[in-house]
Amino acid sequence: MKDEIVNGIRPDCEALRTDFLSQHALIIAANWGPVIFERDEDGSLHFQHVAGGLVTALTSVCHYTDATWITCAQTEADAAWGEGHIPLPESGHSIQVQFLSPEASAYEGYANVIANPLLWFLQHSMWDVPRAPVINRATWRAWEDGYIAVNRLFAEAIAHQVRAADRPGLVMLQDYHLYLTPRFLREKLRRRERPTVLHFIHIPWPGPEYWRILPPAMRRLILEGLCAVDVLGFQTEEDGLNFIRTCESHLPRASVNYKRGRIWYRNHATHVRDFPISIDVATLRQEAESPEVAWHRSEIEAMVGDQQLILRVDRSEPSKNIIRGFRAFEEMLELHPEHRGRVRFLAILVPSPPGVHQYPNYMDELMAATGRINASYGDSQWEPIRLLVSDDYPRSIAALQCYDVLLVNAIVDGMNLVAKEGPIVNQRNGVLILSERAGARQQLESGAIVISPCDVYATAEALHQTLVMPTEERRRRAERLRWLVEREDITDWLCRQLEAVSELNIG
Repeated sequence: MKDEIVNGIRPDCEALRTDFLSQHALIIAANWGPVIFERDEDGSLHFQHVAGGLVTALTSVCHYTDATWITCAQTEADAAWGEGHIPLPESGHSIQVQFLSPEASAYEGYANVIANPLLWFLQHSMWDVPRAPVINRATWRAWEDGYIAVNRLFAEAIAHQVRAADRPGLVMLQDYHLYLTPRFLREKLRRRERPTVLHFIHIPWPGPEYWRILPPAMRRLILEGLCAVDVLGFQTEEDGLNFIRTCESHLPRASVNYKRGRIWYRNHATHVRDFPISIDVATLRQEAESPEVAWHRSEIEAMVGDQQLILRVDRSEPSKNIIRGFRAFEEMLELHPEHRGRVRFLAILVPSPPGVHQYPNYMDELMAATGRINASYGDSQWEPIRLLVSDDYPRSIAALQCYDVLLVNAIVDGMNLVAKEGPIVNQRNGVLILSERAGARQQLESGAIVISPCDVYATAEALHQTLVMPTEERRRRAERLRWLVEREDITDWLCRQLEAVSELNIG
């Protein structure tokens, strides 16, 4: 059916989405919400729509039906606003947003001790295990009074929405912040009240050995929570297999079936699937036509001039492997000096969320690496690396329109939506260099240059190869990437999850 695509949407997907969502009350739960409130000088409240991969993707889903989005308040204004309907731009629908307000100490433990960094670093295989993490009394207090407490708070709010709905509930839980919520939700609802629960994990899932970093009690509660889900989604097939292996190794009395992608635990079946998340192609293209993007693009074109442009757009955090990317660029300039003065590396880095002490240290290292390379190879006429630190989505889109090479060399990444946004808006037949450990590789490998993220020499040679690549090959690769992303956009991501629920007859 994927060959029958009209305006970017499969007819069978359109029908499924319309029929299924009209029969269910959609409830999304995530740590981050679709809007953030601020208070004006006169005391009135106003909101801004939040940008970012997870929020952008889920907001796109809400364009198709009225939905409830349960999240944690990030500002005092969020907490003051509490709950209500937020209209969606250029849509007849709205989102009912409910902000939860846990105690400050509970949220700190939940988000900034357990979720970030303990779970996030674990799932990205980023811990320097001989030195960290150190799980001490404070960690356990954050687990019990923070992570467990906030997950219970989410379960209570979801249960209230499920009971108040006039249709069967469809709950879409998001990511590593809410691993315990499914089990708590099942405990709060009688069997006939229970909704269909999908939980999508946006980050990688490592193999069972790495999960031994966590104490058995923490590990078991996480696995029990996720095995209370009906459909558990991952970015890649490998992530799903790793989850089944982890349950087989660490969850006593769990029965696993690799062929069917199923785990049977406590008289409940959890179906494990891969649903590679994607982007809203139509909305992105519309944004790319805005005057603000055009203004930023003219600024970038003036900066680059007649040079070629290597680009990266990332959060400023260690898993993105930014420093090795700079070192690969440095090695390319050393091995292929003909590129000196003829290519510029633009790195647009979005500040990472506050609260994780490793991130500021990493930014210092980035600045030092940039300064050293510029001092070694640059001169008054040529700055090899330009580093911009800001959360400016229109400027990022403008830069993606202009690249000759897009470098995505993450050490490990759940998906990396920049790798999909770039080919859609780029206007120079730019080439994608993609880490073999980015989730996007599963879909985009046939159109990208795939590299090992730790191999600086191979990355340097890939940069050189793309800069001298014949025009026809560049065009062919760019067209292939666009075709792949267009066929599996955010609508396809939603429909694959609804198809799984429908085919398994659990909704």
